[in-house]
Amino acid sequence: MASISERSQKPAFWSQRNITFQAYRLKTRPELIIGALCLGFLGFVVLVPLFQIIRDSLVFQSYDLAYRPDGEVGSFTLFHFDRVFLQPISKALFFKPLINSLKMGLAVTAIAITVGSSLAWLMVRTNVYLKGVFGAMLVIPYMMPSWVMALAWLSLFKNDRIGGSEGLLTYMFGIQPPDWVSYGFFPIVITLALHYYAYAYLLISGALATVDSELEEAGATCGMSKWKRIRMITMPLLLPALGSAVVLTFIRILGTFGTPALLGLPVRFFTFSTQIYASINARNQGDAYVLALVLIVLAISFIWINSRIIGVRKSFVTMTGKGFRKRESDLGLMRWPATILVVLFLCITVFLPLTLLLWESLTLIPGDYSFSNLSSYFWVGQGNVALAYGEPGVLHNKGILTALSNSIKLGFAAALFNGMLGLLVGYAVVRGRGARLSKWLEGIAFAPYIFPSIALGAIYIGLFSSNIGPIPALYGTFAILVLITVIKNLPFTSRTGIAAMLQIDKSIEETARVQGIGWFRRMFRIIVPLSMSGLVSGMLLTFITAMRELSLIILLLTPGNMVLTGLIFGYQEQDMAQHSSAVTLMLVLIIITISVLVRVLSRGAGVGRLTAT
Repeated sequence: MASISERSQKPAFWSQRNITFQAYRLKTRPELIIGALCLGFLGFVVLVPLFQIIRDSLVFQSYDLAYRPDGEVGSFTLFHFDRVFLQPISKALFFKPLINSLKMGLAVTAIAITVGSSLAWLMVRTNVYLKGVFGAMLVIPYMMPSWVMALAWLSLFKNDRIGGSEGLLTYMFGIQPPDWVSYGFFPIVITLALHYYAYAYLLISGALATVDSELEEAGATCGMSKWKRIRMITMPLLLPALGSAVVLTFIRILGTFGTPALLGLPVRFFTFSTQIYASINARNQGDAYVLALVLIVLAISFIWINSRIIGVRKSFVTMTGKGFRKRESDLGLMRWPATILVVLFLCITVFLPLTLLLWESLTLIPGDYSFSNLSSYFWVGQGNVALAYGEPGVLHNKGILTALSNSIKLGFAAALFNGMLGLLVGYAVVRGRGARLSKWLEGIAFAPYIFPSIALGAIYIGLFSSNIGPIPALYGTFAILVLITVIKNLPFTSRTGIAAMLQIDKSIEETARVQGIGWFRRMFRIIVPLSMSGLVSGMLLTFITAMRELSLIILLLTPGNMVLTGLIFGYQEQDMAQHSSAVTLMLVLIIITISVLVRVLSRGAGVGRLTAT
């Protein structure tokens, strides 16, 4: 008889017994296979590109011979770091963009958080009129590209000192706005703040809805004034949401490209994003990669600081088993003034920009805003060499219609792939909860969040500009636009996927498995329908982002994969304001229409909770 030690000895890896056991384990735990496949794929498209640009920034490239003819191509070098940080050109290449980016980021974040949190308080905690209507309209700027406000600003405040036509202010009143009003730091901060307030509004309004009014009432009983209650009770409880809003806004601003390019480049106001773009256009990819790495380090540092600040306090609990009350504050005599302020704010952020763009698209001669100069030529014209370089109107322009088709295909393709990938990640993470594989997968799925958009675009140029084994070079193809859009939005869809899977009891799937239903049928007949709420939310978010994205893909666009956002930027660079305004209006209309259709068709199946992701 075999000894106890012999019987307890583990079978050899290739033994029939072990192979049978592993096959049974994989059959009963498909999350292991799904998790391993997702981890391998994400490791390739997230970590490998990062390592690639670190490598390229430390290797002497052929284009560096223009600056150092005695260099050896392919050899290790610190030339790019020396050029960016230590040379006389470093002031223009690194230090000025760094200072400009930090000033811009901090100023926009401060204004956006102040405006967004104030609006959230009005909508959630007061009895202001028409809250339902206002609440829906306040998220419209989130659906629009961030540079829509910049185009409207130029239509209103453009002067004749930079070139091109004058703006509406000069036409109507003969006033030439100074350069600092038309271009540079001031208009960039204002226009970005009037877009990014939506992030703070969405996050803080959700947090405010869970704050128990009894806590504030207890403070009132103790003799605290209203402002002291807000400062000592409400604000500390909102610290996690405020921290998330600050981090999200600041990182987005660091990587944004459209507005700083439109309002900054004419007066040589460079930020990190526009400097990366200029360096790549000048074939100085090594400099661009170093700047991209700096951006990533800044983003990681900001996230770490936020986590340390919030980590000082151990509990932010406001919802317990006792339930809670949410009582609205009576504005009294300030109810109508508050309502009017919200209406004025919506006019400035929604109606005025769209009206200015519509008017601009209808002007036949740039700079003449009279009714006699209005024309539909730039919408339906067949093309005239005397106008806009002979470019046909929007509805007859093959280039625009092709870009429109590419934008819609990009939006739907990215939404579909990202929704399913996010659900698979959520499935593997939740079903494998506690295992190392689950922790690694959850971490790497969130990693793209720390990459500013322009930096991620630079990373993908470094990786996919040449063949990688059997994988062909993707630069210049439509596939790379889909891939980078999916990866950049994965942190949001993976969170919705995890949240959806946490709500589905494992016993439901186990019952189906016992009855002989295979994994694919269980996924599409059980998991997908039950998680449809979060799935639709994540897909809609990805679609909106893909349609309005410019910063992420500007470095990857070519004439062969052009989309509407890239076309708009090109038109604006050529001072073709009518075409850029018309195409922008078309883009905004499509985004809002499809978003509303999805919300209606889903009948509120979680799409309204998009903001929580």
